Amino acid sequence: MATISLTVNGKAVSATVEDRTLLVQYLRETLGLTGTHVGCDTSQCGACVVHVDGKAVKACTMLAAQADGTTVLTIEGLATGDQLHPVQAAFREHHGLQCGFCTPGMIMAAVDMINRHGGPLDEATIRHELEGNICRCTGYHNIVKAIEAASAEMAGLRQAAE
Repeated sequence: MATISLTVNGKAVSATVEDRTLLVQYLRETLGLTGTHVGCDTSQCGACVVHVDGKAVKACTMLAAQADGTTVLTIEGLATGDQLHPVQAAFREHHGLQCGFCTPGMIMAAVDMINRHGGPLDEATIRHELEGNICRCTGYHNIVKAIEAASAEMAGLRQAAE
């Protein structure tokens, strides 16, 4: 057993967990943050992507004990109150979802991608970056359109802030 303390979506949390508890299990089962999905248990699908200390991580590949002392952001913590994050808004506007199962992981991966690359992203970059995320419904066309739109908007917001 390990005692862990971390910050999840801006809130300090702590718990005693079994050594083999995955971060995705801790988030879903202990904290009730069920937006982080378990799709494959083999790190193939990306449905479990969260940010750990600002970097995208597949939560099914990380033990909860490894997250001790970190800051974790899940899909539930991405919006600011009723104001959707630009990537969430773009997915809604461009219908970058169908069944919705992969959507939280796609959005979290997209936010990380945009943060790392900065300015507006092109289709080739987005498709390359999404290779670790699987959608079985949409064919990716609208997902790519949503990320292109969000990356352009976020680049504009960065420029306006400077």
